[in-house]
Amino acid sequence: MNADIQLALRQLRKAPGFALTAVLTLALAIGANAIVFSVLNALILRPLNVPHPENLFMLERAYGSDTTPSESYPDYLDLRDRNRSFDSLVLYDIMGGVGLDTGHGNPSVVWPYMISGNYFDALGIQPFLGRFIHASEEHGPNSVPEIVLSYALWHSHFNSDPAAVGRTVQINKHLFTIVGVAPPDFRGTELFFAPDFWAPIVDAHQIADWDSLEERSNHNAWAIGHLKPGVTPAAATSDLNTIANSLAKTYPKSDDGLKFSLSRPGLAGNTLGRPTRAFMLGLMLLAGLILLAACANLGSLFAARAADRSREIAVRMALGSPRQLILRQLLTEAVLVSLAGGICGMAGAVVILRALSTWRPIPNIPINVPVNPDVNTYALAFLLAVFSGLFFGLVPVRQILRSDPWQIIRSGTTSVGSTRRFTLRDILLGLQIAICAVLVTASLVAVRGLARSLESNYGIQPNGVMLVHTDLQMAGYDAAQRVQMQKRMLDTAAAIPGVTAVGYADRLPLSIGGGDSDVYTDTTTDFRPTSAAADAQNFNVSPDYFRAAGTALLAGRTFTMHDEDKAPIVAVVNREFARKVFGSVDKAVGSHFKFWGGQRAEVIGIVEDGKYQTLTEDPKPAMFFSFLQHPSSDTWIVVRSQRDPQQIAAALQRSMRSLDPALPLEIRTWHNELDSALFAARVATVSLGVLGLLGAMLAITGIFGMASYTVSKRLRELGIRIALGADQRKVLGAALGRTFRLLAIGSIAGMILGVLATRVLSFVVYQATPKDPVILGGVILTMLCVGVVAALIPARRALAVDPMILLRDE
Repeated sequence: MNADIQLALRQLRKAPGFALTAVLTLALAIGANAIVFSVLNALILRPLNVPHPENLFMLERAYGSDTTPSESYPDYLDLRDRNRSFDSLVLYDIMGGVGLDTGHGNPSVVWPYMISGNYFDALGIQPFLGRFIHASEEHGPNSVPEIVLSYALWHSHFNSDPAAVGRTVQINKHLFTIVGVAPPDFRGTELFFAPDFWAPIVDAHQIADWDSLEERSNHNAWAIGHLKPGVTPAAATSDLNTIANSLAKTYPKSDDGLKFSLSRPGLAGNTLGRPTRAFMLGLMLLAGLILLAACANLGSLFAARAADRSREIAVRMALGSPRQLILRQLLTEAVLVSLAGGICGMAGAVVILRALSTWRPIPNIPINVPVNPDVNTYALAFLLAVFSGLFFGLVPVRQILRSDPWQIIRSGTTSVGSTRRFTLRDILLGLQIAICAVLVTASLVAVRGLARSLESNYGIQPNGVMLVHTDLQMAGYDAAQRVQMQKRMLDTAAAIPGVTAVGYADRLPLSIGGGDSDVYTDTTTDFRPTSAAADAQNFNVSPDYFRAAGTALLAGRTFTMHDEDKAPIVAVVNREFARKVFGSVDKAVGSHFKFWGGQRAEVIGIVEDGKYQTLTEDPKPAMFFSFLQHPSSDTWIVVRSQRDPQQIAAALQRSMRSLDPALPLEIRTWHNELDSALFAARVATVSLGVLGLLGAMLAITGIFGMASYTVSKRLRELGIRIALGADQRKVLGAALGRTFRLLAIGSIAGMILGVLATRVLSFVVYQATPKDPVILGGVILTMLCVGVVAALIPARRALAVDPMILLRDE
């Protein structure tokens, strides 16, 4: 074996260009597979970092054919106490940013989990310092003024001081005691979101100024639990649905038609889990195709190299060297190349994965997924390297086994101008081209979908809009002061030179979080969910919000400052709401509907439809209420202006600070705020774009290698053709005709497969469709450019043949 390795190293040193090309090709392919697999492993294959994760399931509430993981607190209590399938059910809610004051008077924005008291005990997590919150401490609303810090927050805000346990801090101006620190490897029960601390859900009213503990129809938290030993998911689902039937009879207004199913936790159940699994598996398949293309490329190179070494191999066989020994030496050479490529690829993958693990795509929100490679990733890279070496190393086997050493020695070379319609090298090249076309099609679909996303009408016009975000409860304003402060903020922003419109909203379309409510017709008296006419997104806005947001008013009017708390409730709804609840836009204005268990509202205006939760959602009903009738502490000031964003941001900072120097502010453009909505589409586009580029590079090198090899082996034939009067077109046809036929066949096959494969992109990229003439034209143009670039040098060499020199040499 040592002799085989030494011989292989000598052979590779004699051809450094070949060795370097082969190693880099495999490094790119194996590195790409290692990166995609590590992300796949982190999101899908690797379980949550809790004891016994294989038995951990999330509850999903069924809505027709769709499901959501959201549960109400009263329903959770019934499910926790009455089920016979789970050791214990826990409840948690990812809350928006809150103000944490550690005693310096300057609160920082942090993001907590609101949890049931049994959260840590039921999951089996042990504290790093201090203790955890326990269920025995819960005695009703605001009964547990305690928090548990994450290890990261303890390190960043308390300098890893053990004395932090027992300290009192303020959260939104309310006192809480730090009772413990979570272990460093525990990041909560959602893979994408690492909380800064955990607080009791019974204290939600103090922290968030809302109290849904008694509202059975308010579904805003997620429930998970470990199945008892021997209980199957199907049995647990049946048990939960037995309880659901009982709840539906007891509480028909909120739980009529209630059904449950189970899903794996970590990605908000099936909400993110289903599209993430589909996309990552598709991406893994495409990365595998990259590796297959690289192997096909190297298989062609090794076959050509074996043909070039045919005389050397023939002499060795004529001197008695067994064919098995020669094959073993060739395989050793191939495996050495593949292992070197695997090492280089894995080294590059580790650097990229470590950067991805620290990347926070939305800087002010703790969204981050650690994707550092583990032993599974290294094992995969090693197996792929060995498999690749054996795969392309075995390509020349048939060529060597069927060769006649005496014929090769007499003729001086093997025959290249095979009379067969397709050779093995042809098949490998066609495979490379087809794979390249698949990847190019997928990447162009993603790029085109993202471009459409950026140009599409979301029901808002974010160009030229700055956002000011704050939470007035975090700043210490009580309920009576908030509306007055919001009015002052609107007036102050409107007074800035260059500002054309200013509006308020308690939340924005396409931002993280959301709220929806069942809506009923005006004649409805039975307010159970199955009687609802629609499930509508709800927003609280100021009179000028629609003008500031760029939302078109289709009929009726918007709010005025006279639509206050003592006036009848009024609402502006979108076109989809009018269609679902009233049948048409014409019937909606002036009509009434009911919501929130019987409250009645009059429709005063209709606005255009928009996107409210995701870019890929179907049209959803939406209703907008006056912020004077439905006040909220969460404050978004929407400022439309014609000035430079940096100038208007500085002016907004000064004007808002003049109102309250201690007001916590976040000022950014609306385009920056939309980063969270566009995150999935951008990741898909970048990932597929990189894979498409790799595929194109491999196709170029494959076509170039085959074309160059064919021209070099047929120079004498081409010289004779030129000497006999063949024109340039016929010479090029003889030299490169087969290559371009393979390019056409492979491109058509790959484009068809790419169209079928890119359907999965519709889950993550808005308006991603392969049935677009621009995409089909782009694929054809790209593959044509790939062929032209790859064949340019071999074509020039073929046309530059001087028959006199060739014949004189002969």
